[in-house]
Amino acid sequence: MVLRSCWKSRHKNRPGTGPGPGPSAAARGVRAGSAALLWLCVTQFACAGGELAEITKVVQKDAEFDVTYNDTVTSENQTIYAFNHTVSRNRTEGVRVSVDVLSQGFESPILFVVRQKQAVLSFQIPLILRGLYQRKYPYNHVGRTLCQPPTRAASETQYFFVDVSTLSSQGTNYQLRVSRVESFTLHTDKKFSFTASPSQPQYFKYDFPDGVDTVIVKVNSDATFPCSVMSIQDIQCPVYDLDNNVAFIGMYQTMTKKGAITVQRKDFPSNSFYVVVVVKTEDEACGGPLRFYPLWPDELINAGNRSKFIDVIVTPAIKSEVYVMGMLFCLGIFLSFYLLTLLMTCLENKRMKKKTEVFQIPADMSPAETGNPATTKTPASPYEYGSFADNCSTLSSEAITDSATSTDNNYGYAERSLDSVGRSRHESLSSVEEDDYDTLDDINSDKNIVRTKKYLYVADLSRKDKRILSKKYQIYFWNIATIAVFYALPVVQLVITYQTVVNVTGNQDICFYNFLCAHPLGALSAFNNILSNLGYVLLGLLFLLIVLKRDIIHQRALVRNDFNALECGIPKHFGLYYAMGTALMMEGLLSACYHVCPNYTNFQFDTSFMYMIAGLCMLKLYQKRHPDINASAYTAYACLAGVIFFSVLGVVFGKGNTVFWIVFSVIHILATMLLSTQLYYMGRWRLDSGILRRILNVIDTDCIRQCSGPMYIDRMVLLVMGNIVNWSLAAYGLIERPNDFASYLLAIAICNLLLYFAFYIIMKLRSGERIQCMALVCILFTAVVWGFALYFFFQGLSTWQKTPAESREHNRDCILLSFFDDHDIWHFLSSIAMFGSFLVLMTMDDDLDGIQRDKIFAF
Repeated sequence: MVLRSCWKSRHKNRPGTGPGPGPSAAARGVRAGSAALLWLCVTQFACAGGELAEITKVVQKDAEFDVTYNDTVTSENQTIYAFNHTVSRNRTEGVRVSVDVLSQGFESPILFVVRQKQAVLSFQIPLILRGLYQRKYPYNHVGRTLCQPPTRAASETQYFFVDVSTLSSQGTNYQLRVSRVESFTLHTDKKFSFTASPSQPQYFKYDFPDGVDTVIVKVNSDATFPCSVMSIQDIQCPVYDLDNNVAFIGMYQTMTKKGAITVQRKDFPSNSFYVVVVVKTEDEACGGPLRFYPLWPDELINAGNRSKFIDVIVTPAIKSEVYVMGMLFCLGIFLSFYLLTLLMTCLENKRMKKKTEVFQIPADMSPAETGNPATTKTPASPYEYGSFADNCSTLSSEAITDSATSTDNNYGYAERSLDSVGRSRHESLSSVEEDDYDTLDDINSDKNIVRTKKYLYVADLSRKDKRILSKKYQIYFWNIATIAVFYALPVVQLVITYQTVVNVTGNQDICFYNFLCAHPLGALSAFNNILSNLGYVLLGLLFLLIVLKRDIIHQRALVRNDFNALECGIPKHFGLYYAMGTALMMEGLLSACYHVCPNYTNFQFDTSFMYMIAGLCMLKLYQKRHPDINASAYTAYACLAGVIFFSVLGVVFGKGNTVFWIVFSVIHILATMLLSTQLYYMGRWRLDSGILRRILNVIDTDCIRQCSGPMYIDRMVLLVMGNIVNWSLAAYGLIERPNDFASYLLAIAICNLLLYFAFYIIMKLRSGERIQCMALVCILFTAVVWGFALYFFFQGLSTWQKTPAESREHNRDCILLSFFDDHDIWHFLSSIAMFGSFLVLMTMDDDLDGIQRDKIFAF
């Protein structure tokens, strides 16, 4: 009764409540509704905790903006501050309430309730914000911005009330100040600076200007900590601007020094949005240290000064014309390789046509004038030809087909009738099995003798039936095609789910983009990072077409019993080339899938086929001069599956896990030693119970009784260097334990590939062979492109080895056509470099096409 009389007396004394002119009916309705709401709030507040606290005095004051009110509140009195302001439809003005409690050690918190026309905001002081493990951080100074609902009228006067109450019996002093936020609306390309803290969050409004459909909101700070959160929310009440609720709606991301979110008009029907900045109570989410755990569960922790000075700027994003320009640029670069290949093919065909005309043999010419190898002197050494190109011309298929019914005795045991060699070319490969036609299995003694000679030639290691080997190496292609289908389908499904989760939850911390250059298209958040992977697919397809052309030419040569195709040069097997081209295409597809939402859980998608490519390139290098003893597709893919298995284990369990690194390092070293033994002895050894006895015998005979050097010096040099490199990498991993295990594993594969490639080139030149002009141009071009590609790769625009906030510190603006960033250029250059590397592998031994295989060294 006391409360009601007090309210009536105060209400009667307000202007306009008595006879005569007064406020409008709408204003009276607002006040009546406010009185009813006040009565309900006070009654519930007084009965809180089951105890009836009698409020004997309610004071309502007409308050003004930008005036500081110093008052005292107890359980026996309640103060209501009444404000009014004019709201315009064309002008948005923010209102901010700041409260500071001056008393210390008060027994109950003070409750502040701000009642507006369409919203209610309430908070208590001390404001308790919770961190990890339920840590409690009290704040006695609170500042909150009131939500401003849109108005339909051109101008309208709105009222709002600030109610102050408490259950504390002792008086608590506080300061209240309500002020206008003049710079509440952000403007395009204009930087705005402000200060925020956990208890004093800030948010501002941005309206899309005409002609702008997409903008990038950039938030920067000079200080790394305290950790902050930026959020983009629709224009609606309430606005979630505290650490414990900022993630409820909209898009949000943590930040230290940098943050950026791309916002599209289509996602906000009101053509405007709020930019909310909240400072977190703890820095753990941004990679900072975590405070100590309190001794008592309910102990309050002093958070200290966690204010942060922040700049925000909103810039227009690129227009649709830039998207078109970026796509045309990407297509133009890689389609130019198709045109260049077509041009070179036409020139090659023209050259071969002229060459064919030169070797047309008139009927009245003598055999000596034709260059027939059956009647001309064969050089005593394979390197007396002077020029492999000249020799290749001498052994041209058109000249040889008619005159190669007999061969020089210098061809050794490889001598055979060309008719018998090509007799079964037209038989079905489906009925051929390697075990049925492998005559070496029936003469193991001969196999041991041949493969353990001190100096091996390609003819020694290419004695198996070519139909068998052709079928064997075609399995590489069919297996990788099957693997690609079964691997790619769940990957595509998973990344679509990732993108959907990001779009629905608004959590920008799930994916590690370069947010300063992430251009959305449809549901995709970073279309440019996906588009730049197109090069892998197009160039992989082009490589397959080149391989197909060579394969067709070789098959035609076999059909006409071309001597060069049958008995000269490196044996032509194209299955591994087909597998390499397919792997390059799959690398592009899976890299695009990874960049839909890049993070540590799906980084395996980006690296799996990199392991495949590195392994297939090493196998192809070895197969060139060891076709009979190269690994089968089943063995090779089983080993690569083991590599990917360890990659997954390393990503999940390897971070800082000493036991894992010890086990992996031991397996790495053992695998290196086993592979070294296999390569040194050309597979002529057995891993069984007698291996230790045989090792001791070798040590006794070669090291103790007599000090003899290695029989195969070249192979020993390669394997010693390989073991040094791999043991060093294993030691580095065990000591440093890098967080990015997948990249570490890829580095091992690349180092071994480069080492073997360098050995191959050195041994090729050391054996007196030469590199043709086209292959040399490919090598130099590929090396230069790899250098530039690695430069852009190591720019490091983002990293999932750190927290999302720390990763954003590495973000940078686009550098090419305002559409592509450094990592996109890495995609362009690395796809070109891989394509060039494949061409090098394919063409580096073209100089041997006219040299018989029993004169080509196997190393």
